[in-house]
Amino acid sequence: MSTTEQDVLAGVGPRLRALRQARSMSLAALAAETGLTTSTLSRLENGKLRPTLEQLLPLARAHGVPLDELVAAPPTGDPRIHLRPVRRGGFTVVPLTRRPGGIQAYKVVYPARPAPGTALRAHDGYEWFYVLSGRVSLVLGEQRYEFGPGEAAEFDTRTPHRIAAAGGRAAELLTLFSAQGERAHLSAERGGLAEQD
Repeated sequence: MSTTEQDVLAGVGPRLRALRQARSMSLAALAAETGLTTSTLSRLENGKLRPTLEQLLPLARAHGVPLDELVAAPPTGDPRIHLRPVRRGGFTVVPLTRRPGGIQAYKVVYPARPAPGTALRAHDGYEWFYVLSGRVSLVLGEQRYEFGPGEAAEFDTRTPHRIAAAGGRAAELLTLFSAQGERAHLSAERGGLAEQD
């Protein structure tokens, strides 16, 4: 095996771990989703097991990323992101970024009728969203807020929360999420997105 191949394989474990952690997912939950054992997943993430195609395919599918991203295939020069919608918890998520870790961008479509009895969730991270269309209800701890097109919110996801469409229509959001707790907000001075620690 060449040094280049060894370097590529050595980088797979950290990328797998970053993808799983960005989703706030346990090894056991990922094992249930992929059919791989928690031991195999742990050994892959720690670099103690050389990944095979049979292991990487279900992992790429579960994380919603192309296989070449898992192995850090050299860029082809095409900057387009191939959007692959994923349905989770009754809503649709379209990843808009390709790299694991750091701030992730998504387009999220909430159905007109949310799933009944959806509980509040809390997890590590920080989230910012901007309403593209429709109306959105955000329950944050004991408070309930409603947002319309052009409005934005940011919050610490360790506070129990729930986001859903409001007003009987589907809603579309642009969402930035960071599992590392970085903050992203709309900067009035710069007229664009700014990142703060």
